[in-house]
Amino acid sequence: MNSTPQKTSKKKVRIKTRVFVPLVFVIAILIITYIFPRQGSFNYTFTEGRPWQYGLLTAPFDFPIYKPADQLKIEQDSILQFYEPYFVINESVKVNALANFDADVNLDKRLSELPPEYKIYIRKRLNEIYDNGIMRSEDYDRITASRTGALRLKKGNVAESRSASTFFTIRSAYESVLNETPEGIYDNILKAANINEYIQENIIYDAETSEKAREEFVQQVDISRGMVQQGQRIIDQGEIVDSRTFNILSSLRQVSEERSGGAAKGTWRVIGQFILVLFMFLSFYMYLLYFRPSEYRNRKHVVFMLLLIFIFVALTALTVRFDLFSVYIIPYTILTILIRTFIDSRTALFASLVTIILSALMVPYSFEFVVLEISATMVSIFMLKELSERSQLIRSSFFILFTYSAVYVGLIMYNEGNVTDLEWVMFIYFLINFIFIMFSYSLVYLVEKSFGFISGVTLVELSNINKPLLKELSEKAPGTFQHSLQVSNLGMAAAAKLGANASLIRTGALYHDIGKMVNPAFFTENQTPGMNPHAGLPFEESARIIINHVKDGVKIAQKYNIPQQIIDFIETHHGTSMPKYFYISWKNANPGKEVNEASFRYPGPNPFTKETAIMMMADAVEASSRSLPEYTEKTLRELVDKIIDSQVNEGYLKLAPITFRDIQTVKNVFVDKLMTIYHSRIAYPELKVPEN
Repeated sequence: MNSTPQKTSKKKVRIKTRVFVPLVFVIAILIITYIFPRQGSFNYTFTEGRPWQYGLLTAPFDFPIYKPADQLKIEQDSILQFYEPYFVINESVKVNALANFDADVNLDKRLSELPPEYKIYIRKRLNEIYDNGIMRSEDYDRITASRTGALRLKKGNVAESRSASTFFTIRSAYESVLNETPEGIYDNILKAANINEYIQENIIYDAETSEKAREEFVQQVDISRGMVQQGQRIIDQGEIVDSRTFNILSSLRQVSEERSGGAAKGTWRVIGQFILVLFMFLSFYMYLLYFRPSEYRNRKHVVFMLLLIFIFVALTALTVRFDLFSVYIIPYTILTILIRTFIDSRTALFASLVTIILSALMVPYSFEFVVLEISATMVSIFMLKELSERSQLIRSSFFILFTYSAVYVGLIMYNEGNVTDLEWVMFIYFLINFIFIMFSYSLVYLVEKSFGFISGVTLVELSNINKPLLKELSEKAPGTFQHSLQVSNLGMAAAAKLGANASLIRTGALYHDIGKMVNPAFFTENQTPGMNPHAGLPFEESARIIINHVKDGVKIAQKYNIPQQIIDFIETHHGTSMPKYFYISWKNANPGKEVNEASFRYPGPNPFTKETAIMMMADAVEASSRSLPEYTEKTLRELVDKIIDSQVNEGYLKLAPITFRDIQTVKNVFVDKLMTIYHSRIAYPELKVPEN
């Protein structure tokens, strides 16, 4: 009856996924292409003191040998010692100051009462001081401390060099007025006139002219020393890049990048980068589509993996572009660890290869980089089969550190034929990388909270029977608790055979019936002989109480912040089935009446993962096995076949990715496990007392 809407809904989800996943990949491709470092036509990497890894290199054209940056700076700083900054005279300062003085002589009582000879002296000295020039004290100190101790004073189009010591500052000008008085003029009377109010700087720094002159001054230093002619031999494979060759190679790279700066070549280079990035992401896309379809349909997983790849490739691009630090500090294995923890090892390896290859296109010495990072990636996958304890991550970190160090030593011995060329700073980089990996444990927690994932560590913590919620279950509903333990044993055994997540099933089984704590006495496993709370209740009411343990379990789990992956087991362990005892009892008590099936059906949904499907089968089999009168292989086989075949026939397992072969394997495991649980014990003989 509801099949059509379900099909429509599923079709909508499928269409959205088909659009969403390619769209996310396209966005990732475009962004990574954009942040890719733009390299010129000089496609060689080299380091001073290291061998040249390529073949014979000759000059493709004539080019100058540029001086090293540090040497050029020394020469420029040396010639700048003779540089003199430019200043101009602000004539309006003198005019305004004298005008203010003349006005105050008539208006200000302090000046108007001065004897005439004082007024004449002050005006004359102000005039002389301004003609001489007054500078800012900071400019005065800076110039007098320079090697020339002079500046260029600009008057119109002419600039003359003058010693800074010939100028006044505001303080020295004021002291000059007070100290250089003629006979009959006293400084105590002059001080009362507040002469400092009429003294201001009129020699102003000309920033524009000074900067222009400074650039012209610096340009007198030749930035190159010598030329390399076209066809001239530069270096051959295996030769050590000494300081002179390093300088020549750096000059060739600079000139090559300048010559290749045309728009056409730049466009082709970007297109080439786009093709490389596209191919790597397309490979990953096809891997998910054909080999991990469940991950392909999981939007959260796709976004998570692409986000990790983007973060590490972007970090590499920024490091290379701005020369921030060594790329070997970047902990690429964290990507492997996180994807391995939350998804699987093959996907982690594939994503890591995509990240390493894209990063290798940016870094110097790509071959060594690829060998080191792939080696560390493989070790991290081997060592971290399942993250369930912190000690596993710590142990893996040490193995990764050892791998980096050992492979690096091996590369040096292979390339150089000795160990004397080891760069010890590389071991410091590996150690920093190791520290970052050690702290990746906290990233696992952040990823769980951000993406709603669940790790092995969390499953181990949740399955601890001393957790408050499980402890409460064991106290309020001990029969249910024992049932949950048995279901977890059955489920884990089946999961081990099918390659499913046994830890997830164990944890889901422990929590699947926590809703029974609300009304524990209404469930047979918690009842004592002779006690039946259902007696006298309508069958519909009894069914409602039984069905509600699913809804109650979800509420309790949400209250205790149990992850959604565990809540899925609570919701699906009965699927949309019926509590048949009460349904059939109602039918028998009301012959001919139409039953409202909604009152006798669990809310669902049906299992949609391999783990929840195993859980449903294990729950039904374990509960029913308690009612068998005898436990033989035949009776157990018939019971298991009957229950699971019924679930298959009624369509409760249709949404789960489980095959008929898997179901048969589960049946066999359940029978073997139940035989072990309910094995018959040897009857011990009684001790006979001898008769006297």
